[in-house]
Amino acid sequence: MPLHPQARAYLDAQPPPSAVNPTVQQMREGSSAITRFAGPGPELAEVEDRDVGGVPCRIYRPLVDTALPTVVHIHGGGWVGGDLDTHDTACRMIAAQSGWNVVAVDYRLSPEHPFPAPMDDIESVAAALRDASVPGVDGTRLALLGDSAGGHLAAVVARRARDAGLPPYLFQGLIYPVIDAAMAASSYTENADGYGLLARSMAFYWDCFAPDGVDRTDPDVSPAEAKDLSGLPPAFVLTCEYDPLRDEGESYAAALADAGVPTVAIRVVGMIHSFFRLPAAFDASRAAISQVSAMLADVAAQPASRLSD
Repeated sequence: MPLHPQARAYLDAQPPPSAVNPTVQQMREGSSAITRFAGPGPELAEVEDRDVGGVPCRIYRPLVDTALPTVVHIHGGGWVGGDLDTHDTACRMIAAQSGWNVVAVDYRLSPEHPFPAPMDDIESVAAALRDASVPGVDGTRLALLGDSAGGHLAAVVARRARDAGLPPYLFQGLIYPVIDAAMAASSYTENADGYGLLARSMAFYWDCFAPDGVDRTDPDVSPAEAKDLSGLPPAFVLTCEYDPLRDEGESYAAALADAGVPTVAIRVVGMIHSFFRLPAAFDASRAAISQVSAMLADVAAQPASRLSD
């Protein structure tokens, strides 16, 4: 399908990419700058910034004085950028539509804090949620949701929880996730430039997150290397037609399904990376947020939800 007109308009509104990779600070500023395309999110019963497990977080509560299932939200940004504000609108919408608390994690960023610091932070947050130290959180009902590098971290944390014998997450939402450090899929060539996320930018992000000395064949670094995906939480994997990460996300969804994991995989045709957190610019963002929210609501209502049918 041709590039969606809303994607074309969004790309036309961006400054042209530099001939060389920007600095880390410039990439962080760019990640924050596109938040203007997100628009305002809905008002909620309570939004609170607080440390959870020693990690800065923002908690979105659709109700107060009620222990609710809680989704741990892990922002994207190439492990280098992103923060609690870049994904605020999407988090508000998910909390309002799903009836779940959303706990957004402001994990440590690379290159200052490379692998494994980001997943360590997320696991610290999850441990604190499980031990009932956060008011209004049902620590027995947790899920994971992340986009791009956040999807990578969600996939890794879900598998590490299984391997550690921890209570399983009820759901993993992987939005155009980073899965394979090899960067060898054909979508890297087909969508190398011109669609927002550049293939060469991904190489830079990987160098920041997994620098020299880190084994990129470790499945905690590259989820594509995991040999056993059985017993993982039901998964929703969303990919975009015009995205270097498309093929690795779809391959991972297929591997999850082959391992017996209830998996819903969707390719959003005509669409580009980053759209999910920008609902003011993309109808597809609002639709995808509604779909994720409906799946979470279904999981809460029926622990053996239709995801496992």
